[in-house]
Amino acid sequence: MKIAIIGAGNVGGNLGARLSKSGFAVCFGLKDGKDAAALLVRCGKDATTGTVEEAARQGDVVFLALPANVVVDVVKSLGSLLDGKIIVDCNNPLTWKDGPVWAPPAEGSLTQAIAKVAPRSKVLKAFNQFGAEHHGDPNLTGAPATVFIAGDDGAAKKSLEDIATKAGFHPIDAGPLRNAGVLENVAILWIHLAMVGGKGRGFTIELRGTK
Repeated sequence: MKIAIIGAGNVGGNLGARLSKSGFAVCFGLKDGKDAAALLVRCGKDATTGTVEEAARQGDVVFLALPANVVVDVVKSLGSLLDGKIIVDCNNPLTWKDGPVWAPPAEGSLTQAIAKVAPRSKVLKAFNQFGAEHHGDPNLTGAPATVFIAGDDGAAKKSLEDIATKAGFHPIDAGPLRNAGVLENVAILWIHLAMVGGKGRGFTIELRGTK
């Protein structure tokens, strides 16, 4: 299964490197002129870069790791290139007022807004609930980081669960797409605890007592 990572910042870069080193063919979709030489050094042998359009065309699963305020426009620009593909929204819509404040679009969550403009894609919410360092090393806390996944397509969720497990994460089905907003609020909690609550960034939010 080929993977596209749209965005190569802290989250996209770390997650793409982790997936690449876990045996997946990864193509990073980058803005024109962005130098990714240092990123590719961190990746496996099958990692490549290209334009956003080239990466989306190649990927069976397309991870979106971009600023929340541009994600919907990027998805719109890709149009039919995303038809039939699994889209994974790794982003969180928020503002900052003495801490993180959830700021969803009218559709109810950023993921639902993406699904609205990509109706022929299989849109999932996942990999948004912890810091970038855990994307690069899911065992940073000594146990696999839990990845909660929300979406309406069961087969797409199973594919993402398989990818997450192979890369060392602990995937959990978090229900339908309408629960994407819940997962965005899990991220708000993590950011608050890490950045305002004094807990630092070296933790994840886990589900215990179940396999």
